[in-house]
Amino acid sequence: MTESAAHILVVEDEAALADLIRYNLASQGFRVAVAPTGEEAEVLVDEESFDLVVLDWMLPGMSGLEFCRRLRQRPPTRAIPVLMLTARGEEADRVRGLATGADDYVVKPFSVPEIMARVKALLRRAAPQRVADTLQRGDIALDRAAHRVTRRAREVRLGPTEFKLLEFFMENAGRVLTRQQLLDGVWGRDAFIDGRTVDVHVGRLRKALIRGTDTDPIRTVRGAGYAFNGTTVRDSR
Repeated sequence: MTESAAHILVVEDEAALADLIRYNLASQGFRVAVAPTGEEAEVLVDEESFDLVVLDWMLPGMSGLEFCRRLRQRPPTRAIPVLMLTARGEEADRVRGLATGADDYVVKPFSVPEIMARVKALLRRAAPQRVADTLQRGDIALDRAAHRVTRRAREVRLGPTEFKLLEFFMENAGRVLTRQQLLDGVWGRDAFIDGRTVDVHVGRLRKALIRGTDTDPIRTVRGAGYAFNGTTVRDSR
């Protein structure tokens, strides 16, 4: 099983600890964003979709508890699993964190294997589609483990970038994704490329997916970006 598609936000003000968590999550194939404050984390959750938040209790400015409370008050972020990190080990503090909306709780200092195991357990419960080996949207199937794509009986040959682009589209089927969201999700936030690169790779992906009377599963949304049709079926014409 691979968790390569899951997108995780780490909110931690201790730079060394944030780097340690980010490195180990990335080594497991997760996509990771880091914010040192609750205020910066709020900006990120407004701009991107996350599958899980690793959240420090003690943050400068807005506390981890307050950030968690705000996540739970907003419909778009209400269901995101939250793993709370804290030096507070007393039962009353653990109860308070869980009552605020945290899904799990790890007391510092913690081992890397422990936090990795808890992250994966939360993802399996809350977002099984993010950790499944195979994504199926209409007549298109993507096998993460085998790195293979099929459309009905036909194998679709894709390069590494087009494979990741299709995976990201299929994970977000039905949503309109801006070029910037595609850049961040497929190439990473630190990539020095522009939106035209997205258009080129979308064109290549379309060319590989469409044969004969196949419908185009990718819809261009003028002035916004692209959307993947999650119920793609063969054209009946």
